[in-house]
Amino acid sequence: MKQLPVVFKRELASYFATPLAYVFILIFLVLSGVFTFYLGGFYESNQADLAPFFNFHPWLYLFLVPAVAMRLWAEERKSGSIELLMTLPITRAEAVLGKFLAAWVFAGIALLLTFPMVITVNYLGEPDNGAIFTGYFGSWLLAGSYLAIGSCMSALAKNQVIAFILAVSMCFLFIVSGFPMVLDSLDWAPQWLIDAVSSLSFLTRFDAISKGVIDLRDLLYFVSLIAAWLAATAVVVDLKKAD
Repeated sequence: MKQLPVVFKRELASYFATPLAYVFILIFLVLSGVFTFYLGGFYESNQADLAPFFNFHPWLYLFLVPAVAMRLWAEERKSGSIELLMTLPITRAEAVLGKFLAAWVFAGIALLLTFPMVITVNYLGEPDNGAIFTGYFGSWLLAGSYLAIGSCMSALAKNQVIAFILAVSMCFLFIVSGFPMVLDSLDWAPQWLIDAVSSLSFLTRFDAISKGVIDLRDLLYFVSLIAAWLAATAVVVDLKKAD
């Protein structure tokens, strides 16, 4: 992994070389404020916590994160620069991991810029800052999961729009897998399969962490999901390198 920092720095710098980073961050901050204070009923709840802020993250990320991930590989393939990337003295794992980590750090930067929310809630009351910290950590893991899926979809498609649609669709399936409507449609299946489908839901896993409860099973879920989709990305990149 000697060349991993090189790929990481190259990719992270590329975000801020174009207006994409600033547009994404601005949209994310504005929508976070709108969802928290207006749609989330922050003031009406009369509670000093950021539950209204975190509750919307799975849905907010559904469209914003795939917009970041769609360029990871689709742009490289469309421009032909992927051929140059693959000829560099780097391994496939370094290329995949470097691109993903750069996007994940970028998402983390956008998330950290919401710190005025923390200041506001501490000014208005005495919140559980430990729960807020775990909420941010869980949100970052959630963003990483979306990015890992988006990375694989980007590797599959040469067109960024198609990569975006594929990523949104796949992430949406992971969100709704725990919905009663979905589980009821599986009433023909054995209980272990229904439980397995339910356990795949982003909402189920993220909800507990956002409330300050860190369960090792939830952490392993996100880490395993990220690792699996990045491994799939490496396989797809290897299969598509001749395209």
